[in-house]
Amino acid sequence: MKKRIGIVLAAGQGKRMKSKLYKVLHPVCGVPMVGHVIKLLNDINADRTVVIVGHGAEAVQQCLDGQAEFVLQQEQLGTGHAVLQAKELLSEEEGTTFVVCGDTPLIRHESLQQMMDLHERTGAAATIMTAELEKPHGYGRIVRDTDGSVKSIVEQKDCTEEQSSIREINTGTYCFDNQKLFKALAKVTNQNAQQEYYLTDVIGILRASGELVQGYILEDEQESIGINDRVALSEAERLMRRRIAEMHMRNGVTIIDPDSTYIDADVQIGMDTTLLPNTILKGKTQIGEGCLIGPNSELADTIVGDSCSVKQSVIAESKLGSDIQVGPFAYIRPGSEISDQVKIGDFVEIKKSVIGSGSKVPHLSYVGDAIVGSGVNIGCGTITANYDGLRKHTTTIEDGAFIGSNSNLIAPVKIGKNAYVVAGSTITQDVDADGLAIARARQTTKSGYASKLKKRIEQQNKSKS
Repeated sequence: MKKRIGIVLAAGQGKRMKSKLYKVLHPVCGVPMVGHVIKLLNDINADRTVVIVGHGAEAVQQCLDGQAEFVLQQEQLGTGHAVLQAKELLSEEEGTTFVVCGDTPLIRHESLQQMMDLHERTGAAATIMTAELEKPHGYGRIVRDTDGSVKSIVEQKDCTEEQSSIREINTGTYCFDNQKLFKALAKVTNQNAQQEYYLTDVIGILRASGELVQGYILEDEQESIGINDRVALSEAERLMRRRIAEMHMRNGVTIIDPDSTYIDADVQIGMDTTLLPNTILKGKTQIGEGCLIGPNSELADTIVGDSCSVKQSVIAESKLGSDIQVGPFAYIRPGSEISDQVKIGDFVEIKKSVIGSGSKVPHLSYVGDAIVGSGVNIGCGTITANYDGLRKHTTTIEDGAFIGSNSNLIAPVKIGKNAYVVAGSTITQDVDADGLAIARARQTTKSGYASKLKKRIEQQNKSKS
């Protein structure tokens, strides 16, 4: 049975990136660039995917664990040598093999599918993905035969004056008859200035043996971008970010200013949600329908239900229900679960806490390591003192409790159902259900004392001067 096979070239170190992180692991819209290539092959239903690793092999394998097979290229002796490392795994397979560089995250699966359709329809031994550039200098040129097939690839340094004017270039992505690929690779030599084995030599070998080589021209030349430095990385990020934004807008999401909105590749957003400027959605964030997110908000690996509002706030690794208001200037930290119809107001920090439905934490409060029931009101300036210097402790506030402003709840402590904590209290012991807790010094007022105090302070200041 014929198979679809992917070979991903990911052995290069990427010195021009000037980074300790290996090139193919640099993220584009939240996903390592090689991860985009793996997804590309998955989208065309590749039966096997083999990644050629070299520099940073362990890091690349860890990143792609379970998504591919791996072959180590001990020495980097050229692209042909890299593909040849997969010989033992793949040379006997029958089918179509794609060779894709791990630093080309912008290729669309539709383009790869169309290239494969051309390859299989014409019975070609190889098909090259090409692009037409306004400024092709530096790229290998595609020389076509009179019948439209590919005659050869000519590198820039070897171009004649006529060939230099050719705008169609080799992108470095190929489609091969698998067995013909490995037979041709056996004939590739390193008799060149770099003493490397080039995959492009396979094209000439196939043509010399009478095989047909086709070229598929990309409709959008930007897909051909390979990332070799931080400038190209930034450009790829910009292009993919726009592509992601357009996809969401076509699916019913309103994005007021796509150029100032950053959405990672794995983010999901429901229809009729609006994203305001300077919104950042990271990781595997999921936003429901009819939400208003932003401006100036950042959500990472967070699930948000329907009809929620998040203004000028940061939420990380948390789960929110529906009909929730967050912000402005709130911070919901990892491990928090916020139920339906909750209000998390301005300058509120929630850390690893559960907030029950209909509860309110309106402003200027810290709730950490807490379990808060339904219908609870937590007044302004309230904190749960959860850390004793060694361990974190839990505060429990049961349904219907009312916590007055500027209260300190010293964990571990439990506030019972429908209990009332008077404003300004510091609570160190449990409060029974329906109980009233007052924990503050009794107020003393000395009539007429303010002027005496002021006079005493003035006399002290004179004596010091």
